[in-house]
Amino acid sequence: MASAAGHPTGTPHPGYGGRTTAPQTAERHGLVMFAGVMLGLLALFNGLDGIAAIVNSHIFLGNVSLILGDMQAFGWLMLALAILQAAAAVGVLTKRSEAARWFGVAVLGLNAFAQMFFIPAYPVWSVMIIALDVLAIYGLCVYGGSASATAEQEQGG
Repeated sequence: MASAAGHPTGTPHPGYGGRTTAPQTAERHGLVMFAGVMLGLLALFNGLDGIAAIVNSHIFLGNVSLILGDMQAFGWLMLALAILQAAAAVGVLTKRSEAARWFGVAVLGLNAFAQMFFIPAYPVWSVMIIALDVLAIYGLCVYGGSASATAEQEQGG
């Protein structure tokens, strides 16, 4: 009979169907740490963007017509998203709970959507922030849960 690892003699050899849980678990924890740090950085970036838009800074392109509202309204939206992102980052980095991860995914999705409206004012920056949002969403979604749950799942338990 073949073993659970797939080797006919029952003793798996490296590279022949055997799994090592340590690198995958460490890699997943690294991805969630990356996503949490990205959430914090994006919160900082959005907070600075929001404050700059609220005080009518001259760093944005002139004569911009936004689809919804003006630059100050957009600044308040960015500041609110920054606060939500900071809360999600704290939850992801300290609690590592599934609810914090999914809240982070939702906030990052909202931020990517909001940045699409901001493209006329600051195009390169907005596209870069959208790309960082997508990377952070990937990091949060790939993470499969706690280390013990992942190890049990990989062992077939």
